[in-house]
Amino acid sequence: MKCRPLLMPLKRYLNSTQKSATTQQKYRILMRKLIYTLSFAFITATTFAQEKTPNPRPLTLDEYKKAKTYTIADLDKDTYVKFENTYVLDRYESRKPYFITGSDGLKKRIDLYKLVAKEAMQEIGTMIFYTSETGKKYQALVPDFTADGKVWEQYFQDIDDINKVEKNFILKLSYVLSKELSFQQYKVLNNGKDMKEESATYGNDICFPGEELVTMSNGSKKMLKDVKSGDEVITIDPQTRKPSATRVKELTVHAAKNYALTQLVLVSAQEKNTAIGTSVNLRAKVLQATPNHPMMTKNGREKMADVALGQQVLCLNEQTGKYEAFTVLQKNERAGGVQNVYNIVAEKGSTLLMNGVMVMQK
Repeated sequence: MKCRPLLMPLKRYLNSTQKSATTQQKYRILMRKLIYTLSFAFITATTFAQEKTPNPRPLTLDEYKKAKTYTIADLDKDTYVKFENTYVLDRYESRKPYFITGSDGLKKRIDLYKLVAKEAMQEIGTMIFYTSETGKKYQALVPDFTADGKVWEQYFQDIDDINKVEKNFILKLSYVLSKELSFQQYKVLNNGKDMKEESATYGNDICFPGEELVTMSNGSKKMLKDVKSGDEVITIDPQTRKPSATRVKELTVHAAKNYALTQLVLVSAQEKNTAIGTSVNLRAKVLQATPNHPMMTKNGREKMADVALGQQVLCLNEQTGKYEAFTVLQKNERAGGVQNVYNIVAEKGSTLLMNGVMVMQK
């Protein structure tokens, strides 16, 4: 299977967003790429798993807008609903809903439905119904992989808009989609990225972008680029998991280049199947660094670029104050754009906490 041609409809759009990104927008673009990878892999894996079913036809922008108006009266009972005798919302694989509780203690519900064009019964997208703890409902429509770039652009805008008012909507949706796709298929698609097209710089620099957050000795967080000599930061003993304070000797800065960056999305998820659905307690961390930066995994010290999906990395659980193993849910490599990158040299200890993730000192 060749994946790159399927990625082309969105290439122009993603490139245009990167060029105009501000510091605040960069995070949103990263989350867009995350949800795009998961959404695209989810739809593609579903399609290829059904070898006897014809490939879906493209979802048009008019259909996308119309389908966004379709609602399910009773998510507990309505599993197959017709609209205009032309479209159907069919509960995805007869799955029960997900109930996801984040670090804020609030429970969200996510239901998935296939959007089917009755003519030839072609699947043209997947509808997501998201219900907050107050009963407020949001919905998003993941297009099929053949949809035009304008459809995907509208989808990105829609989930961005929801994410602005419903905190961590994208993260929770990403987790659910990742659970519903083929793990092997996901790996193939994620590795289909051609970094040469982005002209990223690979080298011996071992460091982080300046916006990553360092945990200081008093428990506060500071952007890496703002850390100064003499500041005290937390270091963790990898064996005992006990934290201690250490003084920063210097903050090294490497000249601005278009560095290659590896991004890891790590989650701690406790799942429990119940009669009404799958209950999930979900916590997440996102970390970026140059591909050759070392970090401590359950298997020992490894470069970030070598850390595999499903591996476990030690992270801080802010609710309990304990250091726990988080699992790599998603990994991608990209060009980070022209910027300085940084690294802390501390007086003692072998590790630091960056975005709540335990990483090795250079």
